[in-house]
Amino acid sequence: MIHKNPETEFAEKEYLPDIDDSAFIHPLAAVIGNVIIGKKVMVSPFASMRGDEGQPLFVGDESNIQDGVVIHALETDLETGKNLMDSEQGQYAVYVGKRVSLSHQSQVHGPAYVGDDTFIGMQSLILKTRIGKNCVVEPKCLLMGVEINAGRYVSAGSVIKSQEEADDLPVITDKYAFKSLNSDVVKVNMVLAAGYKKMKL
Repeated sequence: MIHKNPETEFAEKEYLPDIDDSAFIHPLAAVIGNVIIGKKVMVSPFASMRGDEGQPLFVGDESNIQDGVVIHALETDLETGKNLMDSEQGQYAVYVGKRVSLSHQSQVHGPAYVGDDTFIGMQSLILKTRIGKNCVVEPKCLLMGVEINAGRYVSAGSVIKSQEEADDLPVITDKYAFKSLNSDVVKVNMVLAAGYKKMKL
């Protein structure tokens, strides 16, 4: 389901999602309003991306939005920068970089930023948080109101709500079991996206 957002007091313009032709959006996913989706992105069944309240939402090339993922954001104001995150591409309510995996039932609620080559684990919640490049957030984590430095991992079930906790997160080394997890997941989902595009569902 791909369609425009309604005109409201906080979204004075209707937007139709801007989706690259090489991306695959499953018919059971919802992409609504001011959403930009890059090349070779895979959006799986029951994912929901609503650029109707907080906007715009951005998903970079070769990323994957898996089953049941929710991307949404608090009301934004483009003039004042309210609830927006700075990125290399401009200001967004939610920015998801290149080759990012948002795995099953995870939620990214803006304002939020997820850097390139980062993995967000199943059922994790990201809220008012900035995550650097090459990070791993293991399943069922809560990250709220913090900034995670590049190359860190968050252990399964962690609740990170202070910057002190965020700064103490361990650095990913060659010994870390999930060091290459994201690259493998990205590769598989790019192949799936291309395959589903050929099927013309």
